[in-house]
Amino acid sequence: MFDTLSDKLNGVFKQLKGHGKLSEKNIEQGLKQVRMALLEADVHFRVVKKFIADIKQRALGQEVMASLTPGQQVIKIVNEELTRLMGEHHEELGLRGTQPVAVMLVGLQGSGKTTTAGKLGVFLRSKGKKPYLVPADVYRPAAIDQLKKLGSQLDIPVFASRTDMDPVGICQAARTAAHHQGCDVILLDTAGRLHVDEALMDELRRIKQAVNPSDILFVADAMTGQDAVNSAKAFNDALDVGGVVLSKMDGDARGGAAISIKSVTGKPIKFIGVGEKSTDLEPFHPERMASRILGMGDVLTMIEKAQSVVDEKKAIELEKKLRKSQFTLEDFRDQMVQIRKMGSLTDLLGMIPGLGRKQLKKLNVDDRQLVKIEAMINSMTPGERRKHTIINGSRRKRIARGSGTSVQEVNKLLKNYSQVMKMMKKLNKGGMRGLGRGMLPF
Repeated sequence: MFDTLSDKLNGVFKQLKGHGKLSEKNIEQGLKQVRMALLEADVHFRVVKKFIADIKQRALGQEVMASLTPGQQVIKIVNEELTRLMGEHHEELGLRGTQPVAVMLVGLQGSGKTTTAGKLGVFLRSKGKKPYLVPADVYRPAAIDQLKKLGSQLDIPVFASRTDMDPVGICQAARTAAHHQGCDVILLDTAGRLHVDEALMDELRRIKQAVNPSDILFVADAMTGQDAVNSAKAFNDALDVGGVVLSKMDGDARGGAAISIKSVTGKPIKFIGVGEKSTDLEPFHPERMASRILGMGDVLTMIEKAQSVVDEKKAIELEKKLRKSQFTLEDFRDQMVQIRKMGSLTDLLGMIPGLGRKQLKKLNVDDRQLVKIEAMINSMTPGERRKHTIINGSRRKRIARGSGTSVQEVNKLLKNYSQVMKMMKKLNKGGMRGLGRGMLPF
């Protein structure tokens, strides 16, 4: 989402770092370009005005002028101010009160509330909670069925709402039902409209009064830019929301909503939707997002993603196999499955500091390659996976046919795998020769 903004900001910083000593003129020229980049990214113009003024005040002070590396100091200031603009630190979901506690999801129609309800249920379950989904939208066709189907797919219980029921009554009855099922968090998927209207707000106020939710999350479509910010302000004025969920952050929007929304509404972004999978909901960390925008990577999120999918016991076993050079194609396939659970390779590599969009293009990363490799390994017999040296010409043809690939691709996989195993043997002996290309058999 922030690729264009990142490229423009990094271009400005490169110019600033090119000056051994910065003058007021240099700084003002740089900030003018930063201002244009933010406005083009659809950041609210009042937010941009104050942001630039705050940076300018600090940049023209002794903090930069007396520095031995003024260009780097300006980048540091922009990073700090961008973090502050988006909220400074991560705000947890409010789950206080008598169980089961209620969390209301509100927003316009089409913002992604129902999908977010399912993702939030999966997230809470990973934290040891027992979520309960509540369809409270009795107006939109198939809204109730959509959440029931989603709950069934995710193995999360769903309240048996009907379209002839009152939304307030649904939410009250759902709390009792959740208590009987031993659930501790109910997620209320409320109705939306194509635009803000008083009838909708009145219904949401009545639900809030009846259920007394521990948190109210406004779900905004990040693709709608400043419209999302304006809607968030309207909902906050009416309901005093606890935080914001920005859905569809994996789209090609310019990112202005993410940067503006905290400053305009005073309410933090708590989660961002980063994909279509049920696990593609991330807690929002302003400092990490600022680092991503400025091309500094996001190693902490990458580590958290790895920890969420890695089995510690299997990791220890794998380490032993690597030390003994017993790492088979079967082991490699299992590792690949875990990597794919973390998300796309492009997104993961983008979290590495210094790897921007241009560098990733040069790497030519293609997630489909992982799918092909997995298919080739699955087309092998158990014996072939454990001992690749028995795979002769006829076996390679069979593997290629079974996986929908070519013999050349099978040959490349086996060749690269053999090189990796040779390299691992050298490393285990204490030698570093051969460490380089071919770390993964792509």
